[in-house]
Amino acid sequence: MRHSICNEIFQGRSFADAAKFVRSAGYTGLEIAPFTLAENPSQISPAQRQEYRDILTSEGLSFVGLHWLMVSPKGLHVTTPDAALRDRSWRHIRDLIDLSADLGPNGVMVFGSPAQRSTVDGSTIAEASARFIDGLSSVAPQALERGVTILVEALPVGQANVVNTLAEAASIVRQIASPAIQTMFDTHNAVDEAEPHAALIEKYFDIIRHVHVNEMDGRHPGTGDYDFKPVLRTLTRLGYQGWVSLEAFDFSFGAERIARESIHYLNGELAKQG
Repeated sequence: MRHSICNEIFQGRSFADAAKFVRSAGYTGLEIAPFTLAENPSQISPAQRQEYRDILTSEGLSFVGLHWLMVSPKGLHVTTPDAALRDRSWRHIRDLIDLSADLGPNGVMVFGSPAQRSTVDGSTIAEASARFIDGLSSVAPQALERGVTILVEALPVGQANVVNTLAEAASIVRQIASPAIQTMFDTHNAVDEAEPHAALIEKYFDIIRHVHVNEMDGRHPGTGDYDFKPVLRTLTRLGYQGWVSLEAFDFSFGAERIARESIHYLNGELAKQG
């Protein structure tokens, strides 16, 4: 099982220091929130991109991909009826495709962004969903050309009203029918799913390209009562080749403790499989 961690828990530290600690804790991949690198990620220079890439390589880390895609710059929205704003927002996604490819090969882009995809200005869910699909379809060729996979993330109804289940995400993936548009599984964001999480992974395994792990309340694995064993067992049995990436939302434990405790706990759960 390949372990990675999301870098926003290390805010306030240099990228190099964070990468060094991540590798020392036992992770082999780093997933990056673009806003931690720059307010406007499109303005990260080629030299800076190469520097980040070199740091990862020097620490023996793989670049996993990007998430929290639309935190900055502020004001973007991909399903708005405002065509000019929508175009600017999808241009941002195109810029992130290039950033991902520049940071490392075979990166994923986890498309959550609840506030930037939910309905606004009188749009219906159907209208917003159609615009979301159109936008994803428009960027798919660029993503494919640059070796980047965009992942439609299902979000619970408390966060967004566009794409709330893995079934809905899978429907979009199959409608677009591009290898560059796939989906992922997040334990925390599957809170509204009716089926057991392991059953969902089994059902949609062919299009799941990434996994986020966290407790249902957003804390790091091992601090709550979520049973990770069925999910890990199913991924192992099905021969999952992607990353299992820690995304914690509660940073109060401190980055070092979160990182160390999580990988220790997950490896322990994997060991229990025999």
